[in-house]
Amino acid sequence: MNTYTTFRWCRPLGLAVVLALTGCNQEKPATVDETPNYTVTGETVSFAKNAPQLAFITAEPAQARTLAVTHVTGRLYWDGDKTVGVFTPVAGRVVSLAADLGQKVAAGGALATIDSPDFAQALANARTAVAALAAADKAYSRSQELLAHGASAAKDVEAAEAAYVAALAERDRSESVLANYGGSDTSSNSIYTLRSPVAGTLVDKNINPGQELRADLMLANAPNLFAPSFTVSEPSKLWLQIDVAEPDLPLLQAGERLQVTTRAFPGRVFDGVLDNIGDTMDPATRTVKVRGVVDNPDLLLKAEMYVLVDVVQDAARAGALGVQAASKALFMKGDISYVFVETSPGTFQRQAVKVGVEQDSQIPIYDGVRPGQRVVTEGALLLQSLVEPAS
Repeated sequence: MNTYTTFRWCRPLGLAVVLALTGCNQEKPATVDETPNYTVTGETVSFAKNAPQLAFITAEPAQARTLAVTHVTGRLYWDGDKTVGVFTPVAGRVVSLAADLGQKVAAGGALATIDSPDFAQALANARTAVAALAAADKAYSRSQELLAHGASAAKDVEAAEAAYVAALAERDRSESVLANYGGSDTSSNSIYTLRSPVAGTLVDKNINPGQELRADLMLANAPNLFAPSFTVSEPSKLWLQIDVAEPDLPLLQAGERLQVTTRAFPGRVFDGVLDNIGDTMDPATRTVKVRGVVDNPDLLLKAEMYVLVDVVQDAARAGALGVQAASKALFMKGDISYVFVETSPGTFQRQAVKVGVEQDSQIPIYDGVRPGQRVVTEGALLLQSLVEPAS
């Protein structure tokens, strides 16, 4: 073999040796540890200590619920047991008003005077009936004397007696009508005095001097006509109506305390008592009307005012209301609600729960979580994706 041939074959061989030696001095690439840092057993996820996923998971203790119903809107109105709408029983023209709004009135106290033809007619009927009774009484007595002397027939006495009884009945009827109006046959003119049937405060009036009134307006169906002339009530206590959702009904019972707040007086809490739970559910809103009685000693609350109401748990039922947690802890699978509960550090278990209506970003949990258990409020969907990975 000549010199060129030898060189030609040796050069590739030397390059291969150099490359081989160079490769021997390079470090081997690091291997990636793909071992999971968590384990899933049924509905429980357990993380290794210092697993990076733990930085995205937050758990908070579930608080025992002290309120049966939280922050529902209520409407205040007059106490129906101590409120009377006063209508006029006679037609006529208002002459004057004897009481003004906010004024205390006694039972039987004057509210207004009305010049009334109806009252004048009732007065005339009563006086006529009194006079007719007196005449019938004299005729009956005279007929009895004549019969005793043989100057009259028995049938005449019987007729006089019947006329006397009829006149007596008419006198009693006419005087009863007049008494219902608040007058008597000794009244001197057609001025009728409209009076309050109960003691209280005049809280509303819908008449003015010179206004014409008709007694039959109280029978009309139109609300603007049906309004009473005066409303007398006792505003130191007001009735409260709240509409309670169906899931909250088992938590309510008569006698539970109410805490009432209003935007008009921030920071002020008015006390009340749950008085009555309705028997009918509204088919449109699926709520039941619940009535309470609210103390109003300073007369700050007004009828038709909207308020926020909390129903306080009865101490005898402590623990019966479940717990309360942040609403973001809850997620659903189908029709079932779930949360994750931290059973030990780094270990989380999925738990089916029964919940109520969300209020103020809080959700009541009636079953499935005990007070003090740590409920996952951040990272629940991460845990759910580990329990049930997407296929």
